[in-house]
Amino acid sequence: MTLNKKNLLILPVTLLIVIVVGFLLPEKIVMPVTGATINDWNKDTFWYEPWGSSGVHKGIDIFANKGTNLVSTTAGFVVFKGNLSKGGEVVLVLGPRWRLHYYAHLESVMVDSFEFVSANERIGTVGDSGNAKGKPPHVHYSIITLAPHFWKITSESQGWKKMFFLDPGKFIISGADI
Repeated sequence: MTLNKKNLLILPVTLLIVIVVGFLLPEKIVMPVTGATINDWNKDTFWYEPWGSSGVHKGIDIFANKGTNLVSTTAGFVVFKGNLSKGGEVVLVLGPRWRLHYYAHLESVMVDSFEFVSANERIGTVGDSGNAKGKPPHVHYSIITLAPHFWKITSESQGWKKMFFLDPGKFIISGADI
């Protein structure tokens, strides 16, 4: 294939289409912990400070019995599964609207990296791995947006990071396409 103006335009146009389609895909967030309700986490812990060595709690902790099924809150691709020092056994799913869904402190992981998962598909079980060892079993759930929300920046501690972290509790409670 020879490089000409037409061929040079195909890649950026295709990339732009993929990016735009990613933002247009609907995203309805479902409860990640089977059988859990809004009473199984404290809505005030999102962006709570002080929170251990991370300073600010950038997600919510949904409590359940160890071994309770954990499902993907949305359809997407598993971009990472593995072990992190603070998060323990974790899964990271890239979903619609270029949002990363982070699940930490799992007992077990039942998906592989680069696997497509559907909303409500079992991806693991609730545990107490990482820095949750010795604490009640729970899943730490965060939503990170790759498209910064600059208007959410505040002057509080780590407030600039608020442009990347969305409150997952609000998404779960509304159950709406947000």
